[in-house]
Amino acid sequence: MVTTDRITAGDVILGLDVGSKRALIGALAAEAARRTGRPEEEILEALNARERLGSTGLGRGVALPHAQLPGDTPPVMLLARLARPVDYEARDDEPVDLVILVLWPQASPEGFLPALSETCRALRDPASLRRLRAAATAEDVAALLDPRAAG
Repeated sequence: MVTTDRITAGDVILGLDVGSKRALIGALAAEAARRTGRPEEEILEALNARERLGSTGLGRGVALPHAQLPGDTPPVMLLARLARPVDYEARDDEPVDLVILVLWPQASPEGFLPALSETCRALRDPASLRRLRAAATAEDVAALLDPRAAG
C-alpha cells in the first residue's frame, strides 16, 4: 500500500475509545498538542473550523480531519483506529473507524495538498482498508503505510 511516509508506528493509535465525532476530534487535538507543544485549544479550533466547512468523512469508514496551523512547526500526521465506529457525518452515512489526522504549517503550504491527496489515494482501495483494520500492531499498520513496502 502506498501512502505518505510520514506515519510511523509511534503515530498510530489502536483501539481509541471515543463515543462521538466531537470526542474523537477532541482526543486527536489533545494528542497532537502533546506531541507538538501547541495549545490544544488552537488545534481543536482549527479542526472544528475545517469541519464547519463540511465533514472530512471520506466514506467507507474513513475520515481525514485536517487543518493548517500558524507558524512553521513540523507537520503532524496520526492514524487512529477506533475501538467502535462513530457517526462522522460522512457522505455515505457510514460510521468511521479509521481516522488520519493531518496538521500542516501555514508557513510551508506547498506540501499540504499533496499530503492530503496522497493519503486519500491510499485509502481508496478496499483491500488496503481491510488490511489496516485487521493489523494487529502499530508496527503492522506503519508497515502497510510504508511506500517502500509497496510492491
